[in-house]
Amino acid sequence: MKTGQFEDILVYFSKSLLGKENEEEILWDLAKNCIAKLGFVDCVIYLVDRGNKLLIQKAAYGPKNPKDNTLYKPVEIALGEGITGHVALTGKPEIIDDTSKDPRYIEDDELRLSEICVPISDEDTIYGVIDCEHPQKKFFTNKHLKMLSAVASICAIKIKSVRMNKALLNKQNRLFKIKEEMVELKLKALNSQLNPHFVFNALNAIQSFITSENKKLALEYLSVFSKLIRFYLKHLDKEVVNLRDEVDMLHWYLELQKLRYNDKFEYSIVVEKDLNVSGAVIPSFVVQTLFENIVERSIFHQHKNQRLDIGFNVSSDIVILQIKHRHQGDETKAVYNPGYRENIIQWQDQIKLINAIKPYKIEKEIITTEENGFNGGTISLKLPNLI
Repeated sequence: MKTGQFEDILVYFSKSLLGKENEEEILWDLAKNCIAKLGFVDCVIYLVDRGNKLLIQKAAYGPKNPKDNTLYKPVEIALGEGITGHVALTGKPEIIDDTSKDPRYIEDDELRLSEICVPISDEDTIYGVIDCEHPQKKFFTNKHLKMLSAVASICAIKIKSVRMNKALLNKQNRLFKIKEEMVELKLKALNSQLNPHFVFNALNAIQSFITSENKKLALEYLSVFSKLIRFYLKHLDKEVVNLRDEVDMLHWYLELQKLRYNDKFEYSIVVEKDLNVSGAVIPSFVVQTLFENIVERSIFHQHKNQRLDIGFNVSSDIVILQIKHRHQGDETKAVYNPGYRENIIQWQDQIKLINAIKPYKIEKEIITTEENGFNGGTISLKLPNLI
């Protein structure tokens, strides 16, 4: 084979593979051209299945392919088994002059006396194997090996490109789907925060102070309500929130919930921080959703003598939120119609979704306790400090 002919064949293979956008097209085109351009009578292409440690026949021309793009009795070969499996394992091409003398030879549809086997590989990654056989002994030459190795390299680069593009497209589709879910989550969070039950009950409680001539408390709670609503609207499109603002929000929210539910629970908030840390920033839509779950669940189950001891421990890279919840009563005395509570976002599902779209690695721990007639437990969240 002359140098010019060698180059012409490589150019032909390169151009032929150029427009192929999936692996099936690449492999069938390769098998066809090995027959048409290299003068072979048989060509079978295998791909490596790493998970199952197998070589799987994907394309062929010759006796294995009586119809277009259809394999006749395709086989699977374990990595390391036979000549083809050995080449797939070692990554080294081989020419077998007489297969009858090689104990590794596996007869497929019929016995052929010579074989050439070349790995489809790039940068130490073996994607598959090109396997060609011929009924004549010593048919394949080093020139065939050189040509087939070059063609296999071109094929490997094309397969790598197709797989990378496919992986990128899948990643983009996943991110797009997750972002859509994030937008939906924000809307659900806003809907939950501004739920008519919460808003109207809070306003009715404030109105009761006005009608009872307790204008000072009415103005005080109206101010809290206004601050809370402004906070919700201001942070709707934000993915992070200043911890100081979040603690203020939590005070306002719990004060209004106490008012709304006639002081059925007490709470305290303590922020412990490293003196070198200021302006800690945490992910949005985590803290409020968690406390909404706790309060509404407790009210729904008529818990008595409830107390929430809330602590924030701040360091340079993490913020640990710990809620100790103590109450009397169990989960079997639910008498209120849950109503809108059925639509409240579950805080654990929310954390899972947030972790899926952002590398926050929010961690949670729940410990339940029962002591001296009181039930409850501790919920701990490990949040990133995104300052």
